[in-house]
Amino acid sequence: MSAQQPVSVHDVAAYILQECGTMTAMKLQKLVYYCQAWSLVWDERPMFHERIEAWANGPVVPALYKKHRGQFQLTEWPLGDPDDLDQDAIDTIKAVLDFYASHPPRWLSDLAHMEEPWRAARKGLADGERGSREITLASMDEYYSGLQ
Repeated sequence: MSAQQPVSVHDVAAYILQECGTMTAMKLQKLVYYCQAWSLVWDERPMFHERIEAWANGPVVPALYKKHRGQFQLTEWPLGDPDDLDQDAIDTIKAVLDFYASHPPRWLSDLAHMEEPWRAARKGLADGERGSREITLASMDEYYSGLQ
């Protein structure tokens, strides 16, 4: 594990919007999720400390949702500071963006729905049913480590 402590999800969101420009709130949520997943694998640490939940439309960080609720498009994230990210986090975010950012939000949501961490957290819930179960760091690490 790196000595660097996890930063806030707000710092990650601010960096993503700085790099990519305007995007939907749904897309930002999915990109933040994949940054966390791949940080666990590549950097052997969580990128941020906030909880991720398995909502009906895919992984959501409630701490982000509380701040963008009601907004469809996001242009910037003034609550975060991209300068708080270390080089490993920046490299991971850039790799995630290189692979995932060109895809539309629905594709990212559908992808997450097919993957085990979201599916395991949603077990027993009907499609579209509200839920706030946590997608654990352990389930993310185990699943995405197997994809390398």
